[in-house]
Amino acid sequence: MMRTPITTYPLLLLLLLQQLLQPVQFQEVDTDFDSPDDDMEEFEEYLEEFHRTGPTRPPTKENVKRRVIIEPGMPLYDREYCNAEIMRKNVYHKQRCVTEHYFLLMQYDELEKICYNRIVPCKNGVRKCNRSKGLVEGVYCNLTEAYEIPWCRYKSFYRRGYVLITCAWQNEIHKLIPHTINDLVEPPKHRSFLNEDGVFVIPP
Repeated sequence: MMRTPITTYPLLLLLLLQQLLQPVQFQEVDTDFDSPDDDMEEFEEYLEEFHRTGPTRPPTKENVKRRVIIEPGMPLYDREYCNAEIMRKNVYHKQRCVTEHYFLLMQYDELEKICYNRIVPCKNGVRKCNRSKGLVEGVYCNLTEAYEIPWCRYKSFYRRGYVLITCAWQNEIHKLIPHTINDLVEPPKHRSFLNEDGVFVIPP
């Protein structure tokens, strides 16, 4: 009588069949980043830039708004302003602390219009900047401790002055957009003095 594999090795086949019929176990991946769904794309873009080793990608309107524009809320005079906002807005450069940064209390559309204002000299060797026509409130952040995240520590300075920015052409929308905030220049403070008649005079 001829034996088939089923009758010859019943136990072995039963074990193999049991292995094949076991449900596949999938590991659950935590995708909760404490961000709304519409911010997930921005979060992934940040992670890509965070781990990037090549040249820095040109700024976009959304990046500038996220990193620079602030809303009324936390007092601008707060000494911990920069430490709190830089961490909240993820203002870093390739896993390193930025040496300085500016936060501006204004609408993005107003900042964008500055790209078409008069050209003036900049600081730090930058030759051409566009200057705002009016005064803007903001906070200047200066790195004081550490060079790598998350140990960056900043000193905060409230400023009210003229914004100096550099701009870049963006082909996708065919217009100039803000590239970097170069400075926030406070206007010269006028000093009054007594004239010969004993009257306080403010020079023009």
